[in-house]
Amino acid sequence: MKKLVALFAALVAYAGMAFAAVNINSATKEQLESLDGIGPVKAQAIVDHRKKNGPFKSLDDLKKVDGIGDATFDKVKKDIALSGTTTIPAAAKADEKKAEPKKAEAKKEEPKKAEPKKAEAKKEEPKKEKAAAADAKKSDSKEMKSDKKADDKKKADEDKKAEAKKKADDKKKADEEKKAEAKKKADDKKKADEEKKAEAKKKADDKKKADEEKKAEAAKKKADDKKAAEKK
Repeated sequence: MKKLVALFAALVAYAGMAFAAVNINSATKEQLESLDGIGPVKAQAIVDHRKKNGPFKSLDDLKKVDGIGDATFDKVKKDIALSGTTTIPAAAKADEKKAEPKKAEAKKEEPKKAEPKKAEAKKEEPKKEKAAAADAKKSDSKEMKSDKKADDKKKADEDKKAEAKKKADDKKKADEEKKAEAKKKADDKKKADEEKKAEAKKKADDKKKADEEKKAEAAKKKADDKKAAEKK
């Protein structure tokens, strides 16, 4: 009988794996805690973030919640959704169903004079709850540290890339300024050469004009002298 119950629970768990999804926009804190890597602290943080900022618009928005980084997100992304009815992941359901037959068997086997043990069990329950809460808090702390390391590494990589890009941009700018300066020098030299040539041409033209005027004046004088001699 126990084997049949265990087999049935395993079949139910296997069937539930394909449909398990927690709607992060409507799930309760307890439902969120069923996700791998989400303890009471992170579950409450998700609920608080949702109340403060409204529904999540994408699954990646879950990483905006305090304490949830890439490591935790990678664990839960396959079991979360933005809409639909929340169904607790298969592992949690299987555990619940495995526990139910054990409870039933315990009730059958429990003698009538077991009431003192029940009282003792009730006294031990708060201790167990405290221990479970402490373990959950410890697990959350470890995950938060892991997420922080991942975030720090990601930030360091981004800073390194930004620094490399800045160096490349500065070098490119320096090269462009160097080219611009070289071009300006070449343009200034070309302009100076052109001005020098223009000045030399002007001098040559002025000299040519002066020579022509001198020749014309000499020719005119000669003609006038000849004309005056003929009149005599």
